[in-house]
Amino acid sequence: MKRTCILSARQRIITASMLIALLVTGIHAGRKNTINDTPVITKGLKDYYKNYFPIGVAVSPRALKTPDEALLIEQQFNSVTPENAMKMGPIHPEEHRYYWKDADSIVAFAQAHGMRVRGHALCWHEQTPRWLFIDSTGKQVTKDVLLQRLKEHITTIVDRYKGKVYAWDVVNEAIDDDSTKFLRNSLWYQICGDDFIIKAFEYAHAADPKAALFYNDYNTERPEKTARVYQLLKKLKAAKVPVHGVGLQAHWSIYEPDEAGLRRTIQQFASLGLQVQITELDVSVYPWEKNRRPRREGESDVFTPALEQKQLEQYKMAFRVFRDFRKVITGVTFWNISDKHSWLDEYPVMGRKNYPLLFDQQLQPKKAFFEVVNF
Repeated sequence: MKRTCILSARQRIITASMLIALLVTGIHAGRKNTINDTPVITKGLKDYYKNYFPIGVAVSPRALKTPDEALLIEQQFNSVTPENAMKMGPIHPEEHRYYWKDADSIVAFAQAHGMRVRGHALCWHEQTPRWLFIDSTGKQVTKDVLLQRLKEHITTIVDRYKGKVYAWDVVNEAIDDDSTKFLRNSLWYQICGDDFIIKAFEYAHAADPKAALFYNDYNTERPEKTARVYQLLKKLKAAKVPVHGVGLQAHWSIYEPDEAGLRRTIQQFASLGLQVQITELDVSVYPWEKNRRPRREGESDVFTPALEQKQLEQYKMAFRVFRDFRKVITGVTFWNISDKHSWLDEYPVMGRKNYPLLFDQQLQPKKAFFEVVNF
């Protein structure tokens, strides 16, 4: 008589987690998988780079509740960044109401697993609630009112996580996309001029004097953008504003940056005496785009061997440069965990896979992973 065994949901989760653990931990470095003759992981990225810099990842509360993703995060990384949970809109949706649940859960996960936390982001022109900029009559607020609201927001959040968040992206993307302009013409700038940048750093420093404070931006490796970010940071340093580092978002592609440009960028910012962190790393197989658009007819989302090789070479180059600047770079963070889900699935082209990370849609290491750790 045949006996049927029905596993409970809890048993299935435990079994799945055990199987993933066996795959992820492996036996020796370089040993072949007997099923498909590919290498297996023996250590996490954090272990390979323990003598260089922390290796982080941007996470959501959902990922931390998904057993296989949570296990991969724990095994591979020693730093986490809340992907959206600490941005102004999600955490402070109304003037007198904060929503702490998601951010608290990420910080608690990090503490439970001995991970560092990077806070992101205290002041940004996107994902900013409308109430910040208007008064009770619907009119635009004055500079004094907006700066007071900014102070209250930053002080409340930084104080809550004081001693738990070691670094903050204080101001995010304040440089204009137009190379003929300097600061972005956001409502922050329209109402406050550049004082909102200065004050944001001062408020954050007052709330937690021990936290490392970063200015964070994208396309920082393009010479015209490098020059303007450098100009801003030099001005802040000269005014003795408490800015400690610059975050290079590193939303890159297989087409850029090149090695010379990346080295030049890091050297230029380091010359200001600033820490450099790679804060939002991914390498898309498509050229960089800013504006949202529909997917074009015939636009492929197949991760071909040729694209895989180009991505492998780009990751290999980037981490070679990072290691060379180990005395300057104080952290490298990936923006999302795996190709299973990335913010690039929705932006700038909805529904197009970009395959930008080191782990595939089944959470398995891609060839680029082994190049990153092979040094």
